Amino acid sequence: MSSVIPIRAETTAGCTDVVPLVERGQREVFCGLTGIIWMHRKIQDAFFLVVGSRTCAHLIQSAAGVMIFAEPRFGTAIIDERDLAGLADVHEELDRVVQQLLSRRPDIRLLFLVGSCPSEVIKLDLSRAAERQNQIHFPAVRVLNYSGSGIETTFTQGEDACLAAMVPGLPAAAPQATQSLMVVGTLADVVEDQMRSLLERMGLSVNFFPPRNSQSMPEVGSNTRFLLAQPFLADTARALQSRGAQHLPAPFPLGVEGTTAWLQAAASAFGVAPEVFENATAAPRQRAEKALAVQRQTLQGQRIFFFPDSQLEIPLARFVHRELGMDLVEVGTPYLHRQHMAQELAWLPVGTRISEGQDVDLQLERCLADAPDLVVCGLGLANPLEAKGITTKWAIELVFTPIQGYEQAVDLAGLFSRPLKRRLKLAA
Repeated sequence: MSSVIPIRAETTAGCTDVVPLVERGQREVFCGLTGIIWMHRKIQDAFFLVVGSRTCAHLIQSAAGVMIFAEPRFGTAIIDERDLAGLADVHEELDRVVQQLLSRRPDIRLLFLVGSCPSEVIKLDLSRAAERQNQIHFPAVRVLNYSGSGIETTFTQGEDACLAAMVPGLPAAAPQATQSLMVVGTLADVVEDQMRSLLERMGLSVNFFPPRNSQSMPEVGSNTRFLLAQPFLADTARALQSRGAQHLPAPFPLGVEGTTAWLQAAASAFGVAPEVFENATAAPRQRAEKALAVQRQTLQGQRIFFFPDSQLEIPLARFVHRELGMDLVEVGTPYLHRQHMAQELAWLPVGTRISEGQDVDLQLERCLADAPDLVVCGLGLANPLEAKGITTKWAIELVFTPIQGYEQAVDLAGLFSRPLKRRLKLAA
C-alpha cells in the first residue's frame, strides 16, 4: 500500500508527475451496465440488449426509472433455469430473442449485445454471436457487442466499451479530405446543440460521436482531430488513434475555465483568430461567471472529499477549487489516466491528496478522520455517512445531469451547494 505523497502539479512532455495513493481492495461502485441509461437516450435508433440475469434487468430498469410498457430502447435477455440446466441451447435462445425483438421493433438499426457478470454469461462468446446476427440482419440492422460486466468495467466504462466497439465500423475519411473536428463522448442534446453553436460561430464544423442516429456516423481518418468531452474514454481514444485520428489535449468542459480551455484547444488546432474566439465565447462566459459568483458565496472555504466513482472526480475537483473556492481534502478516482488528465492535474493545488483505485474501508477511515463538509460518493456510502452527520452528494447525479459547457456551469455548482443549504435548513 502506497503512502500519501504530495503531488507536484507540473506538466512535462505531456505528462504530470503525480504519485497518487494507490489502493487495491473492496470497491463501492456501479457496474458498466449503468451507461445504458444515458446511451439509449442518445442513439435514437439503437437498442441495448443485456444478456444477463434478473438482477441486471432490475438494476437497469430501476436506475432508468422507465416502466417496461414505455418501450425503452433497452432490455434484458434473461438467462433462466432452462439455460442453466442445459435444457436449452443458449445461442439458439439468444437468436430467438433477437429475432423476436427486431420483428417487434422495426425502428432498430443498431443492436448492441451487452455482456454482464454472471458466470454463465461470461462463458458465452458474444462477439461470435454478434457476427452471426450480422450475417442474418445486416444491412437492415448492424449488431455489435461489448461488455458491461462489473468484473471488467465500472460505471462509466460501459460507455467507453460501447463507443470503442463502434469505432472499427466508422466510415473512412478520404485521404485528401480537409481536416475535421470530432467531439467524442455522450452529451445531452441541449449541451451538444450549445457546443455546436459555439464552434460554428468560430467558423468550425463539428461531428459528434456518438451521433443521435446510427445512420449518421462521422468519418474518421488521418485528417480527423478529436476532443474528448468525457474523461473516461481511454479505450475509445486509442481506437480512434489507431484509425489515424489525432487527440487534441485539453481540460474537460466543466465550468467556465474548463469550457474555455476546451474550446480554445479546438480553436488553436484549426487556426481560429483570437478576436473570433473572443466574440464567440464572451457573452456565455460572462453570464456563467456572474452566476458562479453567487454560488461561490455558499461554497467558498468548504472542505470536500471525493470517493472514486466515475473518473469525473479530478476535473470536478479542479472546478470546485478554482472557480468556487472549495478546499480539497481527497480526490479519489477509479483510474488515473495521466495523459488525458495532465492539464487538469496541473491546475490542482500542490499537495492535493489523490487516490487511485479503492480500499473502501481504509478510505472511509480517512474520510471520517478528516470530517469534510461535503462528501461526493456512491449511493451505498451516502446513507451511512449521513447517519454520522456528514453531508453527501450522490456521484451518480453528476453523470446523469447535463453539466458540460458555459450554460450548465451554474447547474453544476448547484449540485454541490444544495446539500450544504439543505444541512443549514435542517439545522435551523
